[in-house]
Amino acid sequence: MATTLERPVAVKTPAPKIGKPRNSWVAWIFVLPFLVVFVVFWAGPLLAGLGMSFTDMRSTDVRDPFAVDVVGVENYLRLFDDELMRKAALNTLIFVVTTLPLTIALGLAAAVALNSGIARLPAAFFRLGYYTPYITSIIGIAVAWRFLLDPDAGPVNQFLGWIGIDGPAWLSDERTALPVIIVMTAWRSFGFDMVVLLAALQGIPKELYEAADIDGAGRWQRFRSVTVPMLRPALLFCTVYSSIGFAQFMEEPLVMTRGGPAGATTSASLAIYNQFGAGAYGYAGAAATVLFTVIVALAFLQFRIGRRS
Repeated sequence: MATTLERPVAVKTPAPKIGKPRNSWVAWIFVLPFLVVFVVFWAGPLLAGLGMSFTDMRSTDVRDPFAVDVVGVENYLRLFDDELMRKAALNTLIFVVTTLPLTIALGLAAAVALNSGIARLPAAFFRLGYYTPYITSIIGIAVAWRFLLDPDAGPVNQFLGWIGIDGPAWLSDERTALPVIIVMTAWRSFGFDMVVLLAALQGIPKELYEAADIDGAGRWQRFRSVTVPMLRPALLFCTVYSSIGFAQFMEEPLVMTRGGPAGATTSASLAIYNQFGAGAYGYAGAAATVLFTVIVALAFLQFRIGRRS
């Protein structure tokens, strides 16, 4: 007697319908404080600066902002003819190009050291010591460095005098003022990169190093072929984050040199700050818009390059 086997019929369970949460307004209540701060202190000023950049608005027009004249792109064209702005842009470029790799190199070196040999010592002490300058007020650090480098009473020149070297006027010489700020900023900032890179180093599987040892790789080969590739996401983060901050540096030259001597340490942000202080709101808004655009483009380019590598 023949028997037939019936195939089981697959029953499709309908996907549950996800509707709109009944209490979605509760989420908006929690988000509202951030939205208010974002609009008032970030989006609002950004849009206001963009609008002012197409006008001849000055501080005397604040009471009657609708009486200003629209000048189009005149403020933007004026930026290319302003020698001080061009010098400030060049100083900012030099600052970013030199400070960024120096800071990352110091942070990576400190992270590798803490992750290997120095880890046997109280690592928390070194982490705190390296990271403390980063969380300290920029103004306080700038004032301290200005005292240390004082040409007459500063400890640095006094020490150089003891060994027969006539110390320069560090912050009054065009040749040394900007390099001093670069060194100070790198010293202050590398602690942040160290913390990020140290966390990334501790997340690298030890099996990768063991496999490299079996293949006969030396210390430098392990670092180049294992450590650096595994640190690329952390290095990308440090590069983008530091670039954004360095492109806006202002407090250091403002406190230490007032942008001098002869504009040798005037940054783009400091030049914009001075224009706002002088009441040229339209011109300062144009300069701020250009700086913002350059920073966004730089971050986008770094992300594209970092993802491809």
